[in-house]
Amino acid sequence: MSWGTELWDQFDNLEKHTQWGIEFVERYNKFVKDRTDIEISYAKQLRNLSKKYQPKRNSKEEEEQRYTSCQAFLAVLNEMNDYAGQHEVIAENMSGLIFAELSRYIQELKQERKLHFQEGRRAQQHIESCWKQLEASKRRFERDCKEAERAQFHFEKMDNDFNVTKADVEKARQQAQTRHQMASDSKGEYSSVLQNFNKEQHEHYYTNIPNIFQKIQDLDERRIVKIGESMKTFSEVDRQVIPIIGKCLDGITKAAESVDEKHDTQLVVEAFKSGFEQPGDVEFEDFSQPMKRTVSESSLSNSRSDGKQESKSGKSKGKLWPFIKKNKLMSLLTSPHQPPPPPPSCSSPSAVPNGPQSPKQQKEPLSHRLNEFMTSKPKIHCFRSLKRGLSLKLGSGPEDFSHLPPEQRRKKLQQKIDEINKEIQKESDQRDGLTKMKDVYIKNPQMGRPESVDPRLAEIEQTIEKLRQESSKFEAWLAEVEGRLPTRPDQPRRPSEMPELPTTAVNNCAQDRESPDGSYTEEQNQDPQLKVAAQNEFDDEFDDEEVLTAIGTCKAMYAFEGQNEGTIAMAEGETLSVIEEDKGDGWTRVRRSEDEEGYVPTSYVEVYLDRNTKGT
Repeated sequence: MSWGTELWDQFDNLEKHTQWGIEFVERYNKFVKDRTDIEISYAKQLRNLSKKYQPKRNSKEEEEQRYTSCQAFLAVLNEMNDYAGQHEVIAENMSGLIFAELSRYIQELKQERKLHFQEGRRAQQHIESCWKQLEASKRRFERDCKEAERAQFHFEKMDNDFNVTKADVEKARQQAQTRHQMASDSKGEYSSVLQNFNKEQHEHYYTNIPNIFQKIQDLDERRIVKIGESMKTFSEVDRQVIPIIGKCLDGITKAAESVDEKHDTQLVVEAFKSGFEQPGDVEFEDFSQPMKRTVSESSLSNSRSDGKQESKSGKSKGKLWPFIKKNKLMSLLTSPHQPPPPPPSCSSPSAVPNGPQSPKQQKEPLSHRLNEFMTSKPKIHCFRSLKRGLSLKLGSGPEDFSHLPPEQRRKKLQQKIDEINKEIQKESDQRDGLTKMKDVYIKNPQMGRPESVDPRLAEIEQTIEKLRQESSKFEAWLAEVEGRLPTRPDQPRRPSEMPELPTTAVNNCAQDRESPDGSYTEEQNQDPQLKVAAQNEFDDEFDDEEVLTAIGTCKAMYAFEGQNEGTIAMAEGETLSVIEEDKGDGWTRVRRSEDEEGYVPTSYVEVYLDRNTKGT
């Protein structure tokens, strides 16, 4: 069945049908695009869902991952993430194999259809022009025939009229002959045009139109085949990911089967087991006998009183039952510490004896400021103690975990030892690498100097030694917990176990002098050992202090003698380098030379900051 023979006269309908076919392909292609968008959105939502329920780092949820049910749920989330990835694969394949391909094919289809129908229109225009030529030749032949008949009739009429001269009759005869000749020529032309038209018409309807319609038919058939192939690809894209999706579902099933209730309940025991023994039976107390009532050592009331006495004495450890309140040591560890020291007493230029009052500060009598300074709360003797107090306040406990029950303390100590061993192994690997590098430098001096590695090796050796000391310390505590070492009641506590200084000891720090930069100077009547330890800790905190670079300049508007500790004298009109801005206390840190720097009142100087240095 061919459109050229069956639909030879349906040019307009075929044009409409092929246009509808292209629009149908475009509609199907839009359907594929929408399906692709749905798959992308679905995959994105699945990934967000999986990410939302992932355990948070450094949170309680991360600690819960040791339970098999939580591990199974994490596996389900990971499988859902892979499941989302397969939907992304579906979207990618549909977009590349169907949508992009059909978009390109639609453009080719439109171009080819346009060429075929342009060719058909040219054929129709040609046959229409032939028909118009035939009609014109026919009308001319008809007109010439009528003119010839009228000329013949006029000649016969004049020939029969005796009143007409011979010359007029001859003229009419010639006119009739001319008209007959013209009619004869028109007849020959009409016959020729008619034959040519019949030939063109036969070729048009039996050759040209069938060929053009056959091409249009082939184009439409290819379009239909392409739609079928696209639908087949549509199903194959889904079928290709079914095995992987099945593996994801199998992974979810496997994760569900891995849930072990016995293992989880055992983990609960390991997590919360205190290591204490169960309390004994409560003895019967007979009140009917007229005798003094005695209390059993294993009774709950005795346990409470013993716990109070032992916590007060602090020399022996009493039994802590799960239903007894925490001892006073725990309340001491979690109690709030004293606030940081107040700002320097001479924190504004108004307290300086030489110079005008600062416009930033209110006037206040010096005696009142000194009285407030002397009656202020005691200060912590060093910054490390402050950090230790904050850590205790946050509930981290002492270094040896003595605030925990025996079983939990043993686990924490073992965990700490494992972490230190990992750090030792890491440093050892780094040391081995540097040793090999040094050997290479010794063999090939052009690659580097061997002595350049020695400082780093020495630093690593010191780090390893410190880590080993830490490990030995924790191993000793672990051995003490496990009962491998004897525990003496009067055994001196380690530095990490020493409690914070009592109020009477810390009160000595209230008389410390403060410089404008916030540093402290201990008094001579303080305990020398504590003072040395505090000084060493203080030095450790600030060993790595970097030299501040100048951030601008300032010009002195007034003279300043700088009699207080930490200040620097300046003359009126002198220009100094600014190395630290005013932090809100009324002082600016300046430098005159490389070795001479200190604080000056902010209201005494006019500051010019370097915009490049400040980055503004």
